[in-house]
Amino acid sequence: MLAVVHTYALCGIEAHPVRVEVDLTTGAFPNLILVGLPDAAVKESRNRVISALRNQGFRYPARKITVNLAPAGLPKVGAGFDLPIAIGLLVASGQAPGQRLADFAWAGELSLDGRVRPVRGALAMALAEKGGGSHPRHLMIPRGNGTEAAAGGVPVAEIGSLSEAVRVLFDGPEQLTLCCEPTPSRPPAAMADVDLSEVRGQPIARRGLEVAAAGGHNLLLIGSPGTGKSMLAERLVGILPPMTRFEQLETTTIQSAAGLLPPGSGLLTTRPFRAPHHTISPIGLTGGGRPPVPGEISLAHHGVLFLDELPEFRRHVLESLRQPLESGTVVISRVGKAVRFPSRFQFVGAMNPCPCGLRLDAKGGCRCTPRAVERYLGRISGPLLDRIDIHVEMLPLSFSQMSLLQPAEDSLTVHARVIEAWERQRRRFQGHPRILCNAQMGLQEIRTHCRLNGRPLGFLRMAVSRLGLSPRAFHRVLRLSRTIADLAASSRVREKHVAEAVSYRLLDRGIGSLVR
Repeated sequence: MLAVVHTYALCGIEAHPVRVEVDLTTGAFPNLILVGLPDAAVKESRNRVISALRNQGFRYPARKITVNLAPAGLPKVGAGFDLPIAIGLLVASGQAPGQRLADFAWAGELSLDGRVRPVRGALAMALAEKGGGSHPRHLMIPRGNGTEAAAGGVPVAEIGSLSEAVRVLFDGPEQLTLCCEPTPSRPPAAMADVDLSEVRGQPIARRGLEVAAAGGHNLLLIGSPGTGKSMLAERLVGILPPMTRFEQLETTTIQSAAGLLPPGSGLLTTRPFRAPHHTISPIGLTGGGRPPVPGEISLAHHGVLFLDELPEFRRHVLESLRQPLESGTVVISRVGKAVRFPSRFQFVGAMNPCPCGLRLDAKGGCRCTPRAVERYLGRISGPLLDRIDIHVEMLPLSFSQMSLLQPAEDSLTVHARVIEAWERQRRRFQGHPRILCNAQMGLQEIRTHCRLNGRPLGFLRMAVSRLGLSPRAFHRVLRLSRTIADLAASSRVREKHVAEAVSYRLLDRGIGSLVR
């Protein structure tokens, strides 16, 4: 007898439909043959399924069993095929009815006692089911994945054991209790456990952080150890605008596919903040492996990627950031297969001004030779610096600044100004659904919305001539000027907005002469 069970295979962060075809043959030596490009975890499902069937009171059919995972050319990865295979065996052997199989899609890992364990990519499966047709099937997934998958817009029910799954086949979908997406309980502005009011002094760096948040720009903080570079970077998430529904779905899908979403979690409403160590490999940063999994830049999608001690990262690791910073996506190519991971993140880097870190200290103490400083700063290439809109210098704090009792401006106050700037940008880009902020503008949008004339144009011409800005840096100055104008509620980009934007090109000025 033949039974066909519907499920999904996770490739990267996308779920692809799979038919689990189970065929039982009499008169042959009992055996289970699994075909259809299964990986090691899928091949091991045989032992888990046999034990789960017996411990749940079912009979394992002593026949020749052929399980085909179609389409055969699609790699099958993970233990989520355990439950569909077990369901197919029970239906094919006559222990469960198969009339309603077409109404369901199944996914789940089986423990030896028959309980169903959570799987990765439940939201991706729900989204694929929703996009697969006008009448989506009921998605039957393990307990702990339901809240996440309910955001996909299809009927979702949780099951805790193989016996519960069989009961669904007997009772039908009408008896199911469907999962509901919970209402977010956290207020939109309360997105971080740290606050800007804890940062003392550094008005220029605080302003640079606000401008970066208001337009989605990349930021580089340069200063001696202990000047607050990491503190500022950690507080960027708290002043960014709330995520849209689309951003929440994409972010949650990536975290789920990477196995980082805790069981029972719904849609993520807080932007991710990722801060990998400087010993990270290129695959750890951009993604890859077998099977390909998201890297840090994709885990930071719609959030912040913070690289502390930037020159300490290996050169080829930093260079792997160049293409994702421009395109917002990374493609992992393997033989016969290419996996795309979204990576639209906001980059923040932090570095010392020299190997010892004391070059900007007013008291002196730096003994680094010019050649040592040049080698240190030269670890960051010019093309990578071109892709960073804002370079901010942070000087050491004085005792009076460190001992201030008056708290500085808090995150909620800055957050409100950032929201106003983002609202102006969203109205401006209403006809461009993929452009949410000024940093994402293309050349056509720059020509339309960053048009300069008169004094602003003359000032920019002088700056380009003196600093030797590349065409990429030139366009980034225009985008940054537009953001500064938005913060000032100005419909036109004025000379003072261009002047502030140019002032943030620090590494194209004094220190920049030491950087290749």
